[in-house]
Amino acid sequence: MSPLSDPAVRQRLLLQAEALNEQARVAAREGDIDGSARAILQALDCERRAGGLGLQVLQLIKPRA
Repeated sequence: MSPLSDPAVRQRLLLQAEALNEQARVAAREGDIDGSARAILQALDCERRAGGLGLQVLQLIKPRA
């Protein structure tokens, strides 16, 4: 199985994003705006990478003549 289609990798990235979102909340509550922003950007990156995993299907539609 390709690592790009491994559901465990996707799940791990989503769990990491969730943990980073919690870090961002805690940092924001403590007034650490820079730390919060950094954690948010890292979480968004994890979510983006998780969304790109899996099988990619390209469908070509040909018009009928």
